[in-house]
Amino acid sequence: MTQNFDTRAVHLSNKEKKSFTSKVTPIYQTSAFTFTDLDDLEEYFNGENDYLYTRVGNPNPDELGEAVAQLEGARHGVATSSGLSAILAGVLSVAKNGDHIVASKDIYGGTYELLANDLPDFGIEVSFVDFTNQQKISKAIKSTTTLIYSESITNPLLRVEDLSTLVAIAKNHNLYTMVDNTFATPYFCTPFEAGVDFVVHSATKYIGGHSDVTAGVLVGREDLVAKAKSKVVHLGSNLSPFEAWLACRGLKTLSVRMERHAKNAQALASALKENQAVQHVYYPENVSSKGNGAIVTIDITEKCDIVDFFKSLDWIKIVPTLAGVETSVSYPISTSHRAVPEDSRKELGITEGLVRISVGIEDAADIIAAFEYALNASVLKGDPK
Repeated sequence: MTQNFDTRAVHLSNKEKKSFTSKVTPIYQTSAFTFTDLDDLEEYFNGENDYLYTRVGNPNPDELGEAVAQLEGARHGVATSSGLSAILAGVLSVAKNGDHIVASKDIYGGTYELLANDLPDFGIEVSFVDFTNQQKISKAIKSTTTLIYSESITNPLLRVEDLSTLVAIAKNHNLYTMVDNTFATPYFCTPFEAGVDFVVHSATKYIGGHSDVTAGVLVGREDLVAKAKSKVVHLGSNLSPFEAWLACRGLKTLSVRMERHAKNAQALASALKENQAVQHVYYPENVSSKGNGAIVTIDITEKCDIVDFFKSLDWIKIVPTLAGVETSVSYPISTSHRAVPEDSRKELGITEGLVRISVGIEDAADIIAAFEYALNASVLKGDPK
C-alpha cells in the first residue's frame, strides 16, 4: 500500500523485522510490544509469548532479576524501581491485614520507616527486636507472625547477622525470612543458600555500582517471587528498561569492584583503629574469605568536632547514600536514620559523631590520608592528634 510522507516518516525507522547479533542485550526502551494479529495476541495470554506491556514485563528488568538471583544461588528474581519497593513487594506477598512481622532493630532507617510507619496502614504489625539475643527473637513471635526480617550486614553499625540461627528460628515457627543483602552483595554472602526465603538488594548501591541508577531486586523461591512479581505489576513499581540495562552493565564488574572496595576498606579500618582521634571503628569480621565489605563506620563524638570534620574532607564527597566507585561519607542521624526515634538511635549507638564511610576504589593510601587529615583538622582541643 502506497504511503504519504507523514506516514512513512513515522514508520520507516522501525527495525523489528530485522535480526541483529548484538554483543550486549539491547535496551528495550518501549512501553508495549506488538502482535501480528489477534491470534498472536491471544498466545501471550496462553503463555506462549513473553511480553505485552513493560509494566508487566520487559527483557531488561527480567535479565537483571534473573542474573542477581543466580548469583545468590536462586533461580528466580524480580527487579523493581528501588530497594524499598522490592522490600514492600516481598512483605506484601507473605503478610496481609492482621499479620505480624518481627524485624531487627538495627536496620536501614528507610526500611524502619516503611515497617514502622507505613505497614500499619495495611494492617500489618511490626515488632523491632535485638537480634543479637535469640531468646528475644523467639519471645517476640506471635500466632499472627508470618515473617522475620533483617540485614546480612546491618546499616550503619555493620553487625553481621547470624543467618543460620535466624533460619532455624523461622523454620521452628513455620515463618518466612527476608534478608537485605545490599551491604554484603552476593560476592561476600548468599543468604538464599543459607535457607533464607527472600533476599533483597538495593541495586542502586553495589549491583549498579556507579551511582547512576535507582533500582531494587528481590530473589527467592519460585512461588514467593511469583507472588512478589504480581505485587510489583499491580503496584506499578516495575523498573524501567534503561535503568535495568545500566544495573546489568554494573553487575558485570561486581566482583572486581568488591574485591578493591573490601581491600581498601580493610586498610582504612586498620589505619583508623590506630588513630587516637577515633573513638570507635565499626568494621565487620569473618564475613567471607573474600573480604568483609566496603563500609567502615566510625564514632568521633568525644574526640572531634563533627562540623569541622565534614568541612575538612577535601575530595571525599558527603552524600545521603553509599556505594559507587568514589569514596563518600554520610551522616546517619541527618540522613539514613533521621526518622528513627532519638531514643532508639541512642540505644543502638547511632550517635551525633557517627560517620558512615563508603570506601571507594581509589588508591588506599590517598583514602587514608584524606581521613587522617580531616580527623587531625577537627580534633577537639586537649585531645591527642
